Amino acid sequence: MSLTESADLRARSTDQPAMNDAGALPPFPEGWYFVASREFILREKLIEKTWLGEEIVAWCDDAGRVCVADAVCPHIGSHLGPEVGGQVCNGRLVCPFHGFEYDTTGQCVATPNAPAPRAARLKVYETREILGMIFAWFGNGGRPPQWELPTEPTTGQEWCELGFNILRFRGHPQETTENSVDLGHLRYVHGYDKVQPVGSVTVDGAYLKSCFDFKRVRRILGVKDLVYEPSAVTHVYGLGYSFVEIHEKTIDMNARLWVLATPIDGTLIDLVLVSHVREIRKPRRFISGLGFLPMKLRHRLMNHIIMSQQKRDVLQDVVIWERKQYRPIPRLCRADGPIGKYRRYCRQFYPDLPRSLRPQ
Repeated sequence: MSLTESADLRARSTDQPAMNDAGALPPFPEGWYFVASREFILREKLIEKTWLGEEIVAWCDDAGRVCVADAVCPHIGSHLGPEVGGQVCNGRLVCPFHGFEYDTTGQCVATPNAPAPRAARLKVYETREILGMIFAWFGNGGRPPQWELPTEPTTGQEWCELGFNILRFRGHPQETTENSVDLGHLRYVHGYDKVQPVGSVTVDGAYLKSCFDFKRVRRILGVKDLVYEPSAVTHVYGLGYSFVEIHEKTIDMNARLWVLATPIDGTLIDLVLVSHVREIRKPRRFISGLGFLPMKLRHRLMNHIIMSQQKRDVLQDVVIWERKQYRPIPRLCRADGPIGKYRRYCRQFYPDLPRSLRPQ
């Protein structure tokens, strides 16, 4: 599958912290976090980035194996990224300082002038791949993965290519993921109508599920109001992976959205928004379902519309997230019930803190 990525980086220059000092959230919760798409890694050959406070590199060998590793050479400490001359040759990462070569297990397998030292080995992160999206595990204190990401959803020619938007701002993945259960803000911030939970929020270890229905009115050309009735099923696996299944009833459209929050340096996060839409063979509403377009073009354009709407909604949240102060003891009302359950769910992602000090 061919993937496309676009970036809308909105980093701020102010020194204001993302959260207040008193009771501030630890910056790097344990979990699986997005690194890049396979397509992007293949196109760039070698990428470097700051990821959960770590300098990392990622590349793919000739057999298709992706490696995400610490960006410092264990030989004498050179950075391995492309900005300083690191490169991939024959599927191996080559240090720009002395030419040490590393395979995708992290092991040094060759040097220019001597046998490769067995002790020269990169710190490598465990990875998982879902529809060409590469995730790596960040464990507090170096812990191995404590849970798995979900299995890859079924796909095929009836689903369009994944579309990407990337937003960078001051925030925290616990705060952004809280939107999955904060139904109250949907009407007040985004203008959704008749937001109704379907069942209750359920938790099973690192997995949280939240379902709700809502209505949305959009004015077309300033003349006609169209009413949409989506149902949303949100699957949360830790604070770096949220997957939303959407069924819009008035058109009979199915879409998938991913919201992938990845901390950068303890202040900034990248929020990667991913979407794709299933072919709408016989839309129930001809105009709003784009029934006047050829089917292949129809679902591509629909995905573009959904991407634009998702980005618009998230940017409305970003204005609040960037200035929001975390309250360890929030003053909740009865309508906020799931937020308390969500925060109890989040405690497991800070295992290096004494239980009494974990976020409330």
